[in-house]
Amino acid sequence: MKTLAERLIWARSQKSLRDGNDFTQVDLATRAGVSQGAIGHLESGRTSTSRSITSIAKALEVDPVWLAEGKGDPFPVTWGAVPENVEKIGVVVAEEGDPDFYQIPKVQLQLSAGITGFQTVPEIHDGSKVSVAKNWVDRNKYRPSALIALTVKGESMEPNLYPGDLVIVNTAQVEMVDGMVYAVNYEGEAVIKRLSRDMGQWWLSSDNPDQRKYHRKSCRGGECIMIGRVVRRETDRI
Repeated sequence: MKTLAERLIWARSQKSLRDGNDFTQVDLATRAGVSQGAIGHLESGRTSTSRSITSIAKALEVDPVWLAEGKGDPFPVTWGAVPENVEKIGVVVAEEGDPDFYQIPKVQLQLSAGITGFQTVPEIHDGSKVSVAKNWVDRNKYRPSALIALTVKGESMEPNLYPGDLVIVNTAQVEMVDGMVYAVNYEGEAVIKRLSRDMGQWWLSSDNPDQRKYHRKSCRGGECIMIGRVVRRETDRI
């Protein structure tokens, strides 16, 4: 991501994924104490700098240096300083039956065109279950049994989702919301796309800037069925 506009759009989309709700320009402007117009100008590239970049970064929970200059890691360990007990921080491995974690099945989808229901088969490439913090699931009021994990395939959602990324899908959330990312049964094929509303109808859109290759597709009737909303992402990309 070479520009501030690209990093800002990406960071806002990640905030939406983490929260499980669309984090709009209005939300960001309110949190950062700036106008929505200022955010709009930054995301469109009409403005390339801002004196409020630190406030914007904190509202997005990303590092201000990364947001402004593209340097370093977007997600800071802490704000302002390295923790004094950093050497004491350890990795927690979630074991089967750990009361602090839910075990979410990692699956592949078996779909048919025009059919609302779907079947799953275990994804055994690198483990059939994913450990998800119980407090995150409970805080967002998700039903654990409605959550599934899918591996992203293809490049259509770059730079927000890359091939091999893991997404958690809440199959209980199938209501269509403009701007949110969904797993979709599109003519019998499982795809992950961003939903958009334009010209009085719904569209499946790709985040990849090459819109000639990854053009949007109409989402209507039995050809386009929501499987669930993407509510979390895990990636190996740094």
